Parts: sequence; C-alpha cells; structure tokens
Amino acid sequence: MAAKSDGAAVSVEDDNTPRSLSEPGIPAARPRCSATGGKPYTLLDCCWVLCALLVFFSDGATDLWLAADYYLRGDFWWFGLTLVFVVVPSAVVQVLSFRWFVYDYTELSGGDGASSGSGSCAAAAAAGAAGGAAALDDNGLSTKDSDQRGGSAVAVNAANATPVYTSPTPPAAAGRVGAPRRCCTICMWVFQSVLHVLQLGQVWRYIHALYLGAQSRLHSNGPRRHFHWRLMFESADITMLRLLEAFLKSAPQLVLQLSIMIHGNTVLPLQGLSASASLVSLAWMIASYQKVLRDSRDDKLPMSYKAVITQMLWHFFTIGARTVAFALFASVFQLYFGIFIVSHWCVMTFWIIQGETDFCMSKWEEIIYNMVVGIIYIFCWFNVKEGPSRFRMTVYYSVTLAENVALTAAWYTYRGPHTSDSYALVVVCLVACSFALGTFFMLVYYCWLHPDGPVLGSQWGGCVDEGLVGAGGVVGVIDACLTPSQGSQTDMVITSPPRTLPRTKDTGEPIPGERDKDRDRDSCLPVFQVRPSPSSSPALLHRTSSSSRSQEGPVIRIDLPKKRYPAWDAHFIDRRLRKTILLLETTSAVSPRIQYRSSMMGSKEVLEYETTV
Repeated sequence: MAAKSDGAAVSVEDDNTPRSLSEPGIPAARPRCSATGGKPYTLLDCCWVLCALLVFFSDGATDLWLAADYYLRGDFWWFGLTLVFVVVPSAVVQVLSFRWFVYDYTELSGGDGASSGSGSCAAAAAAGAAGGAAALDDNGLSTKDSDQRGGSAVAVNAANATPVYTSPTPPAAAGRVGAPRRCCTICMWVFQSVLHVLQLGQVWRYIHALYLGAQSRLHSNGPRRHFHWRLMFESADITMLRLLEAFLKSAPQLVLQLSIMIHGNTVLPLQGLSASASLVSLAWMIASYQKVLRDSRDDKLPMSYKAVITQMLWHFFTIGARTVAFALFASVFQLYFGIFIVSHWCVMTFWIIQGETDFCMSKWEEIIYNMVVGIIYIFCWFNVKEGPSRFRMTVYYSVTLAENVALTAAWYTYRGPHTSDSYALVVVCLVACSFALGTFFMLVYYCWLHPDGPVLGSQWGGCVDEGLVGAGGVVGVIDACLTPSQGSQTDMVITSPPRTLPRTKDTGEPIPGERDKDRDRDSCLPVFQVRPSPSSSPALLHRTSSSSRSQEGPVIRIDLPKKRYPAWDAHFIDRRLRKTILLLETTSAVSPRIQYRSSMMGSKEVLEYETTV
C-alpha cells in the first residue's frame, strides 16, 4: 500500500525569522506538531488500539478454528480453501512488514553513533539515510548525486546547528558501548524474524504503537515530539498492512463461508463466528484507515470517534448486504460468479485509473495500487480522489444496488428445491434491510459527523469558532462560514479583513474593516474569501497556519508537490524522508516543519527552485 519513492530533492534549513501571530486578516491555527508534540495521546486512543488487537485475534482465531473443524468433519475441500485464505494473505503481509522493518532498522541501527555527536554529524546521518553521498562544504552539508539520479539532497545550515546528545553517554564513550549495541541489534533481528515467521508482525506493531503513545504522553517537549512522529508513522504502517490483509483474507473468507452455509442450507456456530469476525474486521479497518489518514494530514481536520464508529456501521451493513448477495449467487452459479467478479474488478480498476489518482511515486506503482483498490471496490466504496465525491459515490452505490438486486433475483429464481419460499423471502429481506441500514449510517455520517461539516444539502452553513493560543499566549477567535459549493472541499472565509482594505456598503462609501468586525463575526457574513489550493480544506483554520506562523527552527523543504487528499503525504510513504525527520528531531530544540514545493512558491518560481536546490 505504501511505495518507496525514487527520491526527492530535500533541503533542511533553520528558519529563525519570527513572524507575527496577529496579522490582520490572517488566521492563526493550531500547529499540527507543536512544541508539546502534537495532539496528546488519550485513553480513547489506547482503547482503540486494544480493540483493534481484539478484532485481529478474533478474525484469525475463528478462521483457524473453523478450518480445524472442517478437517475433523472430513470436509477436506472446505478445510483447504479456508486455510488457504488464512495462510497466503497473512504471509504476503508479513513479508511486506518485514521488508519495512529491514529498511528502517538497518540504517537506524547503523546511525546510532552519528546521532550521539554534534548537530552537523546527525545531519550527515540524515543525508546518508536519504540515500545521497554527502559532502561538507563551507555553508553546510549537501549531496552531490541529487541532480544525477534523483536521490534526496539534504542541505543543513551548520552554523545554526547545535550539538544535541540523544543519550547520557558522551561521544568519547561510544567505543565502550559498541559491543552491547551490536548485541542488542542482533537480538532485535532475531526477535523480529521469529515474530514474522509466527505471523505476528502486526501484533508487535500494535504493541509498539501503545508504547510510543504512552511515551509521548509521559514525556515533554523534545522527547514528546519525537515519540509523536514515530507513533504517527507506526500507525500509518499498521493501517496500510491491516487494510491490505482485510481485503486479501477477510473479504474472500466471508464470501466463502456464506456460500458454504447457503449451499449446505445449514449454519454451524463456528461458521457464523468466522463470517461475523471477518465482516467486523473489514468494516473496522476501512474506518480506522480513514481516521489515521486524516490524522496524518495537516490540511484535514481529524475524525472523531463518533464519526469512526458511524463509518464502521455504514461499511458493516453495506459490505454485509454485498457479501450475502455474492454468496447467494455463488451457491447456484459458481462459474458465472467468477466471471462476474473478474468483470466487475476490471471495470472498477479502469474507472480508478481514468480518475488519475496520485498515491505512489511512479507510474507502474500507481497502476498496481489502482488494481488493489479495484479489489476493494468489489465490496465497498473507497475514496481515492480529491474533491466532491457525491457524484462518484452515487454512481458507485447505484451500480452496487443494481448488482445486488440482480444477483439476489437470480438466486431466488433458480434456487434449489430444498429452499422454501419463506426462507428465501427472509434472505431477500435481509439483503435489502442491510443495504438500507448502511445507506442510513452513511447519510448520518455525512450530514452530522463529517470532520469538515455537513456536506449534503443545498443550503447549509455554519460558523466554526476556534479559540487558538499563539506563541505569546494570546487567544484569538477565528470565525469561518462554510459553504456547500465545493462539497467537502469548502471555501475558507475570513471575516476580519486587513485594516488596509476598505469595505463598501451598497452606497459605495468606504468603511474601515475594523468598524464592523463584531457585527460580521456575529452574523458570520463573509467580507472576502481566501480560496485555498485544491489540496486545502477548512482544516486550515485548525492546523496549517503552523507552516506560516510562529514556529522557529529547521524547515524541511521537499522538492515535490504536496499530494492531494486522500493520498498519504510523501513523508509518510517515503521511508527515507521519515528517517530524516526523526534524525532532525534529535538535533533541534524545535520540531522541524515540513514544506512542500507547492506550498513554498508560485508556479513561475518552480524552475528556479529546482535548479538551485
């Protein structure tokens, strides 16, 4: 699900120019990763991870238990299919997880000595982790091969870098602690290898996320920031791995068990447990993926747990109706069911490719990703393109509803003689009611619980008042009116204009903007509008001003355009950028800020920027 990039030019500079927090007409917002380490880790976050572990174990345990029951009953064909849908997807996910561990831990364990040195040495380690050959000059550190092969180039202002030690051991004692560190490294490699062979790589990542969350809660300032970044990266890895596993294992397993139940006209308790666990796992992972993705984006508001649970119920009932319709049709038309699935996957994949998604760093990786999303589209809706999604979602669910009706009607018409009419009517009503409940929870989510505000309805609006604390401790109130013109990508409206810009009434007389500021705030009527870029949203009122306001310290400038939501930012899918960020956390008293090319300059300056970096 995550791709490693071919390399992006990156520069790291110290930005010590203070900027005013009270400029008229420009709202100050909460920084995404503030001096205290971003959003505090709460008890709800811990409970959510524990529930995710429970869902993981229940899904895998019920499938293995059911496979053993089939074997004891002598149903070797069902035993083989059930076991295949458990072992093969789990092995694929474990290989991917271990590959990420190897890439992360290899250079991380090799850079311990550099991280305990001066700030310039740690910056050199960051450059090395980014994949470039570093050379030190008078101004700082840069790479020589960035222009030749696209490797990441890191330039550090060495004059402003300060020595920071990440451990109480001074550099002179590094040689004495080398042997214990090598021993710990070997033990970690053995431990991770055993875990992934036992198919427990995700379990370790969940436990590690709990540890990182607790550490970010207990520590303050620099350590909290560092643990917060690591927690976000670990959460992104877990959700991508579990989402892939859910649609490679849980979805086929659910269709298989439902088909066996309908074909045999009996329901064993273990079959019901296995199917229910698979369905919960699918709905859980889709909602969890959306929450972690929104939490990782600076230009999006976070999703509340009410919204997550509602979205989980939405997918639970729609996927349930979809899989029951699949199982009904497959119990009668096995061959035609396979043709239908392949045809639906091809159409959905072509539709996604035509949408020109922007998730990966290369064209072929993007096509492979679109093929994987095509598998997801067999079962449920999954947003892969920025912008208003109401039309695309309406088209998808209209096609899904028509397919469900056709599949169920075909089964009802050609069902076996052992199926009574009353039983058939109950099953048909189950499919219809499940899809209707899923649609109901979808409307509840978009009408009341969407993070950006309600996005359905022709004339809705609302005022969002955010009390924000700047660096000086002064609280400012920002009022925003949200309009439905762009769906979820609403316009950001600032109701307090700069004092240098006059307002006009219908009479044409200029009136200073300060005179009617209180009245405008109460009525929430826009004075002028600042329309953000397509990748922006009202979340800018909540977060993104941190990139243009008061934060001082290193700025990581990435020579890539910022990816549009719902794609992950490059520093989440490019593991070299991850290590650069984590290493810079140890060399600066202030959390490094990340700026992408599109957020730093206009289109006319892009060429000059690319040639000078």
